[in-house]
Amino acid sequence: MGYTGLARWMNAPVTSIELIHHNITRNHQGQYRGKWSLSVRSYRSTLSSIPGYQVHAERSMCTLTMNDNVFVLLEDPAAPMHAEYQQKAAELAASQPGVPLPPPAHYRHTFPTLSPPGALEQMLAQLRARWVSVRQTGGGAAASAQLVASSGSGTGVAGGGASQKSQGTGQQLTVEGNVYAIGTDWLVRAGNVMQAGGAVKGMFLEAEYLPLATMPTRTNEHGLTDLQFLLSNLLLSVLPNVPDARIVAVTIGDAQWEEILWDEPDEDEQPKTAERDEDDIYAEEGDLPATRKGDWVGVERDRRSAFLIIGALKQENML
Repeated sequence: MGYTGLARWMNAPVTSIELIHHNITRNHQGQYRGKWSLSVRSYRSTLSSIPGYQVHAERSMCTLTMNDNVFVLLEDPAAPMHAEYQQKAAELAASQPGVPLPPPAHYRHTFPTLSPPGALEQMLAQLRARWVSVRQTGGGAAASAQLVASSGSGTGVAGGGASQKSQGTGQQLTVEGNVYAIGTDWLVRAGNVMQAGGAVKGMFLEAEYLPLATMPTRTNEHGLTDLQFLLSNLLLSVLPNVPDARIVAVTIGDAQWEEILWDEPDEDEQPKTAERDEDDIYAEEGDLPATRKGDWVGVERDRRSAFLIIGALKQENML
């Protein structure tokens, strides 16, 4: 797995998959590698319905299922962000030395990865958690009930199959398309965004450069790295020649991604420094860059891609 760039074709026609397939296979000598399938759901909490319990704002939860993993983005508007807490802690330390600021119970964003698919719904059902589906998939008045029963029987996924379907657990959005290989260095994924009723709402295009798993820091005169410029050109080249096509890049700033990946430092962990001979011109086993949290490898690559897709759909009010 390698570094990935994502784009959104806002007004893609219903024949966009066929157009992309023709362009990649004919003009880029690309090879079909399989299907690209994602499912996205969104929920909100119903804590304000608890008698005597007051909340400033309901929490939201979006899930994206990719292969065997489910990426869950939880957001609590009432909780602080990591940067806000650190700023307040620094201000308190400056005004009152020796007085620590207690950390919050949780921060604004939590982004866990679950496996296998369906485990989250089963856990919510067993806990009788107060979450409802934001956009119901067609269950009438019964679909506006809680996602998982807060009272009564049938809380298990297997035992309450029919009732669970009536409570809006169906997929709200799906991304359906194909994966192509261009040479040995590139993978291209193209998928239509489809609503529960089958309506197509544009397309996602993703280009993955396999040889590189980290982002280079050297930028060109446009403020982009050479790899970002290369990814943009590739995504534009695989698009068919369609008039008035609206294409936007889906990106995330380093500071925002660090906020998502942030973790408490381990006080017992000491940085390791290895002594080495500066005059040694030969490569050694430890000379390769170490894998860091957030690199574009394995599940970390999928996490970043899932976060970008969820963010783009939320910005369009589709979740």
